[in-house]
Amino acid sequence: MGKELNENTSFQVSIKTLLSIGAGMVVIISGWFVLQADIEEAKKLPEPTKPEITRMEFDMKDKLVRQTIMTTQEDVSEIKEDMKRIEEKIDNLRK
Repeated sequence: MGKELNENTSFQVSIKTLLSIGAGMVVIISGWFVLQADIEEAKKLPEPTKPEITRMEFDMKDKLVRQTIMTTQEDVSEIKEDMKRIEEKIDNLRK
């Protein structure tokens, strides 16, 4: 069975290991304080202004979207007509 830990149990740790643990703790603690300072600084910064969209800009974009839809619809109609012609030509070639 394994050893039981009690008051009389001892273990050995090298100085190198202790220094490594100490250095790790210093890095973690200093990182915590830097993070807290950055958070406090960010709290003091002004809030960014919201972009304003004018009615004219909205109307122009709306018009552009509608025009694009109409153009796409016309293109689809043309493609359908071309497909019909191609199908007719294929049917004529099969005869």
